Amino acid sequence: MRQDWEPEDLIEVWTLLEDDMKRLRNKSGANRLGFAMLLKFFEVEARFPEVAAEVPTVAVAYVAQQVKVPVEEWVSYDWQGKAIQRHRGEIRDAFGFRAGTEEDQERLAEWLTAELCPVELSRDRLAEAVVARCRNDLIEPPAPGQIRRLKGWPGAAGRSSPS
Repeated sequence: MRQDWEPEDLIEVWTLLEDDMKRLRNKSGANRLGFAMLLKFFEVEARFPEVAAEVPTVAVAYVAQQVKVPVEEWVSYDWQGKAIQRHRGEIRDAFGFRAGTEEDQERLAEWLTAELCPVELSRDRLAEAVVARCRNDLIEPPAPGQIRRLKGWPGAAGRSSPS
């Protein structure tokens, strides 16, 4: 995700709407801000950030103002605990997505091997195609680092590595 945002883009993309605010009602402090950031990030990227640093700092400050939580609470959001697991589940439900399964990963790997890799040499375009397919199927796509570990990814299992 890009890190630099013009004010008008920031407002357009990161403003919490009425339904967003309803989803925040039972949350407070770092969990309130963390949930809001995951919600808007997922709305933009159709995936969750892998680490806090992936979320634009200017967006965190803007959303923190909206949810009336000090921006410093962002560093207190627990990226490993049960709360983030619940938050991710709530957000997936809100957008009609589901978490990817091992079976989904196998299907993606087969699709990559059979249909995409023979005709597409750019790893970036392959990754974009994987994300687009997941979005279309309403499956949370693998994180960028996980896409390149999919079975069938170029360079794996003796394949030559396209650039």
